[in-house]
Amino acid sequence: MKNFSNNNIDVIVLALPRWEGTYSSTSFSFAKELSRNNRVFYIDNPYTFKDFLQLRKTPAILKRKKALLYGKSNYFKIDDEYPNLTGVVTKLTLPVNFLKKGSLYNTLSGLNDKIVFSAIRKLINDYNIKNFIYINSFNPFYGIDFPKDINPELKIYQSVDEIRGEPYIARHGVYLENEIVRKYNFTITTSKELARLKSSVSKYVYYLPNAADINIFKKALDPDIKKPKEIENVNRKIIGYTGNIGLRIDYELLKKTAQTHKDKVLLMVGPKDKLNFTDNGLDKLENVIFTGSKNILELPSYLKYIDCAIIPFEKTELTKSIYPLKINEYLAAGKPVVMTDFSDLSEFSNVAYISGTQEEFLSDIQSAIDTDSSDKVLQRVKTAEGNTWESRVIQFWRFVEEYLNTIQS
Repeated sequence: MKNFSNNNIDVIVLALPRWEGTYSSTSFSFAKELSRNNRVFYIDNPYTFKDFLQLRKTPAILKRKKALLYGKSNYFKIDDEYPNLTGVVTKLTLPVNFLKKGSLYNTLSGLNDKIVFSAIRKLINDYNIKNFIYINSFNPFYGIDFPKDINPELKIYQSVDEIRGEPYIARHGVYLENEIVRKYNFTITTSKELARLKSSVSKYVYYLPNAADINIFKKALDPDIKKPKEIENVNRKIIGYTGNIGLRIDYELLKKTAQTHKDKVLLMVGPKDKLNFTDNGLDKLENVIFTGSKNILELPSYLKYIDCAIIPFEKTELTKSIYPLKINEYLAAGKPVVMTDFSDLSEFSNVAYISGTQEEFLSDIQSAIDTDSSDKVLQRVKTAEGNTWESRVIQFWRFVEEYLNTIQS
């Protein structure tokens, strides 16, 4: 059995989130931590010709232009803190998601696969890659079946969300995900519910929950961080949410939160999802502030001044599969947390309020603020410190070893 836990094996990751995403990403955070001990090559979710035309003037496209059009200059150093992490850009692919399931979709999707595999061949040659693990993170639209000349030691799928919950990718994603889970060596999932669902497709499924970049979010404990400009004149208690403002949010609950806690400010930090943001008059209330998208490094300055952090997700069949990144981010910042009981997150019941009804959610916010203390701050931070990406990577290599021992026994 090969020792995959040291740096004698490379890792190639193809993920749905791009490394310059507007909010925290499981795929990218996991890849960064993997790169501390292994060379990791993070393949950007391929841009289509449609993407190129729509985004051609954006910085992201402009700096990738040679790679997208000609396959040249397609390697990028993403972060000096992670010298073993290399970004990889493929040539433009065909937009095919709008097509119905069938022979035309399969044919054009096959052409897209050839573009991705061409980039992988080039990568293997350019970096003299001998042995590698391939991880597909929530992007089953590419690389279900590998050509014979590309032979990873293991093919691993990472399920980070209920794919049925994203209408655009669900069109083909549901059946393609089942296929990739069935054909790959094993699957890791970020929630217990996802593990249960994928176990009906493959017997090799492991639960590897989300974590947080703890050191980033602990900066919220720094007493010298200044207030961001959006709240510099706010002198009231602040109820805050950070993250994508889109499909999962219970907008009725958010509005009731702002209306019930009129003596406080509801601060929403993150991008509004144009497809799934519900305009219910929330942003017209005088005590609601939307900041728009922020870089992850800016979030601690907002969390510093939040008195109660919330996760106001709807409780549905889709959200029950979620293990939110932000729970550990909030806790690392030492903040009281109130969330709906959308998923089985009972492991946090001693450091967060898990509200069963709207009424409980609204009252728990006040209780969380009123009963906060320095001892509770320490307890929250300690909990978050047990949920680091470092610990998740250690667990990942244990799963690799467990899988290899199982198939060899």
